[in-house]
Parts: sequence; structure tokens; C-alpha cells
Amino acid sequence: MIEMGDVTKRVRQAIERARRDAGVRRKEADRATALYGEFLEGSAAPVFRQVAAVLRAEGYPFQVFTPAGSVRLASDRSGEDFVELELDTTRHPVALIGRTSYARGRRTMSHERVVHEGPDLDRLGPDDVLAFLLDEITPFVER
Repeated sequence: MIEMGDVTKRVRQAIERARRDAGVRRKEADRATALYGEFLEGSAAPVFRQVAAVLRAEGYPFQVFTPAGSVRLASDRSGEDFVELELDTTRHPVALIGRTSYARGRRTMSHERVVHEGPDLDRLGPDDVLAFLLDEITPFVER
């Protein structure tokens, strides 16, 4: 049996560690959120628009939407067909998440993937966004 004093001491240490870690996570999330805004406007949204323009020219009608905090490439044909990027600050470390959804008959297929992990979003650029999109548009253009 563990002594009550030892249990108390260890629980208090765990509480203190959790508080300290929460402060670090908040600072990391704040930094990532600021960098994400710049990334969204300077890299992600422009590349999404360029890809949408090329897809439209090739006969695949897509539009770009920029709801608060994300960017989405969505098909004009189906509301279920889209690719989007969004920052997830609830994770530790924070992560740039890519989501893809597409309909096949009555079924909707969707998946998520971590595009980048960590608050250093300033390391990402247009080439990273394009590489992500080129991987994710396959279900829409393979038909």
C-alpha cells in the first residue's frame, strides 16, 4: 500500500506539472495562431485559388472558400467533395490538419492528416501547400 503522504505529494506534483504545461501550450497556440493567419493569407489561400483555376480550366468546377480560420477547395458538383486546411490548437503540439471528403455513390469517404506539426508554421510555404493539394485532389480527378 502506498502511504497517503506520498500519494498527496505526487498528486500535487501532477497538478503543478499540468498547470505549467498548460501555460506552455497556450503560448505555443498563440504563436501558431498568429503565424497561421500569415500563412493562410500569404501561402495557402493563393495556392488554393491557383489550383481551383487550373481545375476549372480542365473541366473540374471547384471554388475556394475561406471560412474563419481555414481554407477550402470545394466542388461545385457536390457539397461532399472538398479539401481543406485548418489549424488545430487543441492538440499538443499544435498541428495544421488537412481534411478531404468525397462522395462515391451514396457513401462519403473522408480522412484527415497532419500536414505540419508544431508552432513553426513560418517554415511552410506555397510549395508545401501545393504538394498537399496535389496529393489530395486525386479522388476528384481520377474519374
